[in-house]
This record gives sequence, structure tokens and C-alpha cells, in this order.
Amino acid sequence: MEGDKNKFGGDRRDYKHWKKDGRSFGGHRDRKREDEPDIIYGVRAVIEAVRADRPINRIFIQRGMQKELFKELKEELANKKYSLQFVPVEKLDRMTQQNHQGVVAQVSPIQYQNLENIITRLFELGEIANILILDRLTDVRNFGAIARTAECTGVHAIVIPDKDSVSVTSDAIKTSAGALNTIPVCKVQDLSSVIHYLKESGVQVVAATEKTENLVYNIDFTLPTAVILGSEEDGVSLKLLADADLKAKIPMSGTISSLNVSVSAGIMMYEIIRQRMTE
Repeated sequence: MEGDKNKFGGDRRDYKHWKKDGRSFGGHRDRKREDEPDIIYGVRAVIEAVRADRPINRIFIQRGMQKELFKELKEELANKKYSLQFVPVEKLDRMTQQNHQGVVAQVSPIQYQNLENIITRLFELGEIANILILDRLTDVRNFGAIARTAECTGVHAIVIPDKDSVSVTSDAIKTSAGALNTIPVCKVQDLSSVIHYLKESGVQVVAATEKTENLVYNIDFTLPTAVILGSEEDGVSLKLLADADLKAKIPMSGTISSLNVSVSAGIMMYEIIRQRMTE
């Protein structure tokens, strides 16, 4: 880039007047225990992982545990934003046959990234933001399939919530054919806050939903865009639908009421790349 005049400043209304050359477009449980390659077990091991700032998806703690070491763990977790689940000991026993001492942490094989840093870098490079937001997705196979397509279509980052959602595990990476090792993943506390931040940054937010008459082909995806895809059970939440700038649906003529979320994601992502390549 040569000079600030070639950088897109983040105002969607001015985007059509911004030009530059070379723009980027944007298992089977009896054979394998739950997330076994992705766990740390034992109170001391989990405390050391927390102190070392290892990326942790979730910490499972035995209900009613009052051991002295657990008090130390509680102190270490104070004021830190980890997702905790208090579960029966049987749950922990299914996760590992080792001496877990009532605590198992599910660690991430990747380092989650900061969305604000990504958006800032995109604007500095003059690239058209292409962000994917996954609202309460729970199936790791859908997550992996979506990540694989996202990597193939130039998505700059995938945003997931830290609760009630899939996380990046070795199974997810395998299902994504390794795409989750390449594409940035941002894990956040509040998707609504992320949406407001993106809108303030000049990124239009489009929710994929059947609760609209507006077809996906009517959306101008040549603008910086973030697409929200909802959970397998009930789609995009009402709160996020209200937060979005636009709603878009995929036309259907069959009798089944909805598509698999990874299929919907593929259709949305390829419409974005089609528009940007043919503009």
C-alpha cells in the first residue's frame, strides 16, 4: 500500500468509492475417550496450565469437591475468564482412566486470536473483511466442515462464543482437514458485543435465517461483511437477529424446512466470493 489514500477507512457508506490494485478476497467412544489428546488432568497440572496461560476450552470440576488443592485451584481461577463445568465424577472417569483428582481441563491445540487485532490489520492492509460468526454451534463435524470451506473461500476469521459452543479440539482440526491450524479462531464472551464492535468498525453484519423474505443473492457482499450462522437446533438467536444489519435466506423448494448448517455456510461463503470475484 502506498499512502493512506489507498486504505479503506472503515465507513461502509464510502466503501464503493474506495479503490486499490491487487485487492484480496477476502469417533467412536469405545475406541477413544472424549477428547483424550486434548485434556490435562489432576489439580496441580491444571493449576500450572492456568499459570502458563495455556489456551483452555473448558475446565471440568467434580461436584462437591472440597480438597485442599481445589481451594488453591479456586484461588488461581479467581477473576479469570475460564468456562467451568461442575460435573459428576462419572463424567470425569469417562474422559480419562488416570487419577484426575476431580479436575480435568480441555485444552485447545491452537492459540485463540483477538478479533480487534485482526480487523485492524485488515484495514491497514486494505483488505475487505470477511468474518464468520458461529452462534452456539455444537457439532464438531459441522464446525470442521465449515472451517474447511471458510479457509478455501478466504474467510479472515471465525468467531465462536466461549459457552454452549464447540471449541477447537484435535477432532475438530482433523474434520477440518487441518484448516483450523490455518484460519484464525476468536473465542469471545459475548457475541452481541462483537457484532456491535464490527458494525462500528464499518463491517456489515448479515444473519443467515429463514425468518426473512430477503434472499442471499440480494445482499451486497462486496462490502466488508460478517455472516452469522446459527445453531443446529434453532438457528441464529433472536438477540443476534435483532443486532444484525441484514437478514438473508437461502431459497429452498423442497419439503424439508432447513439445510444443514455447514451446507448453508458453504452457500453463503461462495456467494461472497462470487460477488467479489465478478465485481
